[in-house]
Amino acid sequence: MKTITFYSALLCLFLVSHVAFGQEDYQKKIEALKIEKQRIIEQEKDALKFEVRDINQRLEDGDISENEARILKEEVAKQRALNIENRVAIVENQIALLERNKGEVLTLREIDTIYGDRMRIGLLIDGKPAITFNSNRWKKEIKYDRRTYSDFVMAIGLNNAIIEGQSLSDSPYKIGGSRFFEMGWQWRTRVFKNSNWLRFNYGFSFQFNGLKPDGNRIFVQDGDQTFLEEFEYDLDKSKFRMDNLVFPVHFEVGPSRLRKTERTMRYSIRDQFRLGFGGYGGFSLGTRQKLKYNRDGENVKDKLKRDYNSSDLIYGVSGYMGFDGVLLYLKYDLNPIFKDAEVKQNNISLGLRFDI
Repeated sequence: MKTITFYSALLCLFLVSHVAFGQEDYQKKIEALKIEKQRIIEQEKDALKFEVRDINQRLEDGDISENEARILKEEVAKQRALNIENRVAIVENQIALLERNKGEVLTLREIDTIYGDRMRIGLLIDGKPAITFNSNRWKKEIKYDRRTYSDFVMAIGLNNAIIEGQSLSDSPYKIGGSRFFEMGWQWRTRVFKNSNWLRFNYGFSFQFNGLKPDGNRIFVQDGDQTFLEEFEYDLDKSKFRMDNLVFPVHFEVGPSRLRKTERTMRYSIRDQFRLGFGGYGGFSLGTRQKLKYNRDGENVKDKLKRDYNSSDLIYGVSGYMGFDGVLLYLKYDLNPIFKDAEVKQNNISLGLRFDI
């Protein structure tokens, strides 16, 4: 009988302690929710300040009129007011739920479910979670200020050569038939912390520069000299191509638009004028010549891959200008096409560049 009384006393003591600690625990939750409600209001007000400041900046830049600025301010103010109303209502409902149930609130367990951009997988043993994996751990955090962007770069256009002692109009290469193609990848980094008028662009590109000689001529290598010579058969096609790997570096100037939200700050150059100037350096990947002709009634195609005394190191200057991702592009090799040539020739290209 004494044993039963002893255990009954222990049980009563446990229940009293449990209730006391439960009361204290849920009261702390309620106090935390009240603090959270005030922080929600402050957060939404701070976000409204950023948005109004952005609208004022757009007004100063002349992007919008005073009437448009007023309408935008009214819209963001209304949106933030509704956000406060909805978010505070959620917290107040949580407080009411805790008070009504003395902290004993039923909750759903998120196991083996996909919710929004989160996925949680769990292993249950005797009805209890033993192992859980949450995809949020590996989710990449969004940066507030992103200073570096990257683009795929492609360019195409006309190619030719500047020959020492003569003008481009006297070039021995076909103006329309000589072309170039370029593709690569570039990174664009904002130079200054609080301004985007100057960007530093860098990357790598593969260049394919082609020359088509006028007349019935081909390139011939004789010792350390390379020159054009009349071909013995009637040519259907004669094309000379230089393949290079280069590393362009440009400084880019131009306006941009600042777009700021509660979580991110971004400078956009979409539909904006851009001007870039700089240069490139790299090395030759190879030089080849392609010939098509008829010999004794037989169609012949020759692909000749040789050195042709071409420069191993490639370096030059380049620039571009245009809007958004469509740009007029000019590049000029400072290195000669052929090393130790009696008459110096430098490759030049003009075309369109696309930043995709």
